[in-house]
Amino acid sequence: MDTFDTTTLVQLLRECAGEEEEVDLDGDILDTAFEDLGYDSLALFNTVSRIERDYGVELPDEVVAVAQTPRQLMDLVNTGIAERV
Repeated sequence: MDTFDTTTLVQLLRECAGEEEEVDLDGDILDTAFEDLGYDSLALFNTVSRIERDYGVELPDEVVAVAQTPRQLMDLVNTGIAERV
């Protein structure tokens, strides 16, 4: 797997933290704050842990504080994937 994309992120968010009924994760969410999508820091921590395990990447400890949107998280994950190779 060369890149970590929106579809994969949405799938992992749903698996690790569920989904708010009033939020459409299938829409354009890249620059929407995780908080506005219904995900708190614990939900993100669980998702990040799963990403690290599944993709063999090591993300910075402060990733949950730094990555405020799906785009920011995907950028960090993809950087980690690129550095791993």
